[in-house]
Amino acid sequence: MTTSASVPTGPEGAIATAETVIDRLVEANGQYAAAFTDPGMDARPVLKVAVVACMDARLDLHAALGLELGDCHTIRNAGGAVTDDVIRSLTISQRALGTRSVILIHHTGCGLESLTEDFRQELEAEVGQRPAWAVEAFRDVDQDVRQSMQRVRTNPFLLHTDDVRGFVFDVKSGLLREIDPA
Repeated sequence: MTTSASVPTGPEGAIATAETVIDRLVEANGQYAAAFTDPGMDARPVLKVAVVACMDARLDLHAALGLELGDCHTIRNAGGAVTDDVIRSLTISQRALGTRSVILIHHTGCGLESLTEDFRQELEAEVGQRPAWAVEAFRDVDQDVRQSMQRVRTNPFLLHTDDVRGFVFDVKSGLLREIDPA
């Protein structure tokens, strides 16, 4: 399977080294910017919603949720984990930029399901320093969504915790399945 960002190959499938993937992305940006017109938006999302989701490349959140540019704030990380930095982003999103709703989206087949916190110890053994962050690995995606909802709903920095909902995105069907917070 190839994607639009596939690495170009030369004769006999060897990776061409003249252009890197980043070079290709910067070139694509030049083409984008040539046709770009300022949409006249400000940083406040039109729908007043923040989406917290996994960074998985299979999740096209705007397409899956019917969103347009300017509709939402999108916060992504490995697993869609509600970490201190996600709380930081949500706090700014709500208090400074007017969002009132939070949708949490985890997904089937997440890479964090195959990791453990031992990953941190392996990194420490390799580089001589343990990361300050937790891996946030999990075995049960539904329970992880519940934990994420709880972290958002009970955080004292967030003003709007009454409209927080969590979902699992099925990477095979594209459907969201809502998770009961109980």
